[in-house]
Amino acid sequence: MREKIEYWLVVAVARSLGRMPLGLARLLAGGLAWAVYRGISRLRRVGMRNLELALPELPPAERKRILRGVYRHLGWQLVEFCRMPGYTRENTVRWIRTEGLENYVQARSRGKGVLVLTGHLGAWELSSFYHSLMGNPMGMVIRRLDNRRLDEYVNGIRCMHGNRVLHKDDFARGLLKAMHAGDTVGILMDTNMTPPQGVFVDFFGRKACTGSGLARVALKTGAAVLPGFMLWEPGEGRYVLHFGPELKFARTGDAEADIAAATQQCNDVLETWIRRYPDQWLWIHRRWKTRPAGEPGLY
Repeated sequence: MREKIEYWLVVAVARSLGRMPLGLARLLAGGLAWAVYRGISRLRRVGMRNLELALPELPPAERKRILRGVYRHLGWQLVEFCRMPGYTRENTVRWIRTEGLENYVQARSRGKGVLVLTGHLGAWELSSFYHSLMGNPMGMVIRRLDNRRLDEYVNGIRCMHGNRVLHKDDFARGLLKAMHAGDTVGILMDTNMTPPQGVFVDFFGRKACTGSGLARVALKTGAAVLPGFMLWEPGEGRYVLHFGPELKFARTGDAEADIAAATQQCNDVLETWIRRYPDQWLWIHRRWKTRPAGEPGLY
């Protein structure tokens, strides 16, 4: 019964936001985001703590401004997800564009598969959806939702134009199979992990346990790795799907050292993009929760 109630509440909200004018939908979602910001103090504290850890040079007022922007963009992403079933190539051309697509095309042409390094930055749900809408379906590594009905509903929207999901509980085998087939898979690589799935590398100057699966698969298969983010560009008043240059990983013969170095390289790229768009990253996640042995907790 609880699953049914949750499902129909979500569907009702999604259909309502999806049908109303964009401006009104963003206004309502922004109000909801503001209510969450004010009402759930735990998330607000986590966000401010992360900003203190990562950007200590900023004054408190600027960190607060960034955190408020995070909630605003989360509200906007909710609206975009609810409207995605109605998107076409024609009705998205004015407010979404792609930059650096040649980097992706070149990487894909090698035929060894493409791993898109991404994170909870910008409109991450819209990025893979739009890429498939433009004729480039891809796989996505995701965690199953606890509510089975909602999981099917959300994935149904994600996969409307050929995308497919790879679940985290079996993603290693799925990734290897996709790379051998020359496919593309996007990996959100900015969440806290625990050993042995993660290795400790620097992120904003602090050790962060980071998933090493992307590096392991890339080094094993020769798959191309390049960053990809869908970001709101205020100066243009639209979203831009950015594809950065392909990353080149060194091979020294020491497998574990190479994996750690490649994972560090990925974190460096993520940090660079987050610094460019700080109010579009998910600061309310406890990114530095897992600590090296003997270190005290940061939260």
